Amino acid sequence: MTNHNIQSLKPGWNRNEIASKIANDLPHGSYVNLGIGMPELISQYVDKGKEIIYHSENGLLGMGPPAKEYEIDYELINAGKKPVTILPGGSFCHHADSFSMIRGGHIDYCVLGAMEVSEKGDLANWTTGAGIPAVGGAMDLVAGAKNVFVMTQHLTKENLPKLVKTCSLPLTGKSVVTRIYTNYAIFDVCDNGLKLIKMNTQINFEFLEKHTDAKIIK
Repeated sequence: MTNHNIQSLKPGWNRNEIASKIANDLPHGSYVNLGIGMPELISQYVDKGKEIIYHSENGLLGMGPPAKEYEIDYELINAGKKPVTILPGGSFCHHADSFSMIRGGHIDYCVLGAMEVSEKGDLANWTTGAGIPAVGGAMDLVAGAKNVFVMTQHLTKENLPKLVKTCSLPLTGKSVVTRIYTNYAIFDVCDNGLKLIKMNTQINFEFLEKHTDAKIIK
């Protein structure tokens, strides 16, 4: 794989802009699980006229935005152990019941981070082979959720593509990803590659193609 040296050029949407785009795309009334890391930002970008029921695998249903300093209660945390709020009508349940919701197919969307996503929708997001592996609930989520969205930076810290022809890291799930949101573009996973839905205006298609190993369909 070719090294893509663009350290001096970092165009694209920032994390909050990506989170806002995902929140806007989630349908009214959806049950949505947010993964640890970047996806946690999404809960603060819900339109006032839209109800999204956020689910956390540690036992929250109706999770609200991250807690402000004066709202912090360390007995009210998300799966990433970050202090959160709970919306009116929200509820708590046992960890096992929370996973029953996931495994029973009751979650409409889950949004996860990624280390690699293949052009066929394979997802690798739990280990690079170094350090302590942390599978968490991701394998249950990709198997049980009706739609799997990925929120990630387009390139690794080494400026290598995360969207690849074939994943080299251990898989979380095979052919599970529905849609991908990166700082460069939004893609739908199709049978013959990644369908480009929207591209950041700071880049052109040639730039996007150069920094993507997976096949892109215009």
